Amino acid sequence: MGTFEVISKYGDHEQVVFCNDPNVGLKAIIAIHNTALGPALGGTRMWNYKNEEEALIDVLRLSKGMTYKAAASGLNLGGGKAVIIGDPKTHKSEGLFRAFGQFVNSLNGKYITAEDVGTSVQDMEHIYMETPWVTGIPKDFGGSGDPSPYTAHGVLMGIKASAKEKFGSDSLTGLKIAIQGLGNVGSNLVRFLKEEGAIMTVADIDPVRTANIAETYGAKAVSSDEILFTECDILAPCALGAVINDQTITKLRAKIIAGGANNVLAEARHGDQLKELGILYAPDYVINAGGLMNVFVELEGYSHDRAFEKTKRVYDNILRVYDISKKENIGTHTAADRLAEERIKTIGRLKQRHPGKSSRAFTTLREVNNR
Repeated sequence: MGTFEVISKYGDHEQVVFCNDPNVGLKAIIAIHNTALGPALGGTRMWNYKNEEEALIDVLRLSKGMTYKAAASGLNLGGGKAVIIGDPKTHKSEGLFRAFGQFVNSLNGKYITAEDVGTSVQDMEHIYMETPWVTGIPKDFGGSGDPSPYTAHGVLMGIKASAKEKFGSDSLTGLKIAIQGLGNVGSNLVRFLKEEGAIMTVADIDPVRTANIAETYGAKAVSSDEILFTECDILAPCALGAVINDQTITKLRAKIIAGGANNVLAEARHGDQLKELGILYAPDYVINAGGLMNVFVELEGYSHDRAFEKTKRVYDNILRVYDISKKENIGTHTAADRLAEERIKTIGRLKQRHPGKSSRAFTTLREVNNR
């Protein structure tokens, strides 16, 4: 497909920006999906994509997911995302991220970036040298630092809500939970689940990391090929997306799927299949919104306690999705979409009636200091 055909297929995006600086080896794409609720906020992912079309499809899907995530979470933010094409282990440099920061700055606050897969707090610091429109910067600069503990805590809240829906109690003591992916979010989730008394099975593509975390938290270690099909009460995917697909769905042995990964379903129809199979699915962009909630607080003026408290709202948001699903007899993935779309439509109409009334002017202290 041609570039515009790809963009049309994967969502009605407002703007897609291709960023190129051969002097520092920068090839990046910024996708702004929807700003009806506020400026588009979403992380910058650095990944060694097979080709540019794969990168484009990824950023289009992820940015649309951010629109729905912000809307379903009740935040006054739109959806955006960025991807940098390159190996995060070998292609990073200060110059690359500062060049990318200049592209972000050229959008004048319409897109606000943050940390994501393959990028770090230090990378955000380099971007911040060129633009105030970045969150997740080091705490020394007034930021919140690594957002993954907040994402993981939100996932924990969603898991507890899912347990209440499926089993009648939100206690996780004695429940068997399988965690796929032990990166920043997955490893923090393991820590929280240990405190909750869960019985854990863990896996990661890095066997050394798997062994270390299993030993530290008293979990059972299995291979990354086995983890999806482990018999358990709850499966928590915390790696890359599309793990629920035609090849895996009939082999699942979990009663609930609730994890931190984005785009868990390869296609929307797999959400309907999960409903038919009696497997409760916590929609990804609702359950993993804790990190977004955290950086939203950073835009207001950061407070750790307020950010941590905000992530607890994931519990009620997930239960609200399940309620819509039951009342309308639809899959939970569709229920989440309806929840998000209704808010986008309502607030969008409000802004059309009062175009001069912004829900919030995101003028941060960092922005003022940079003027």
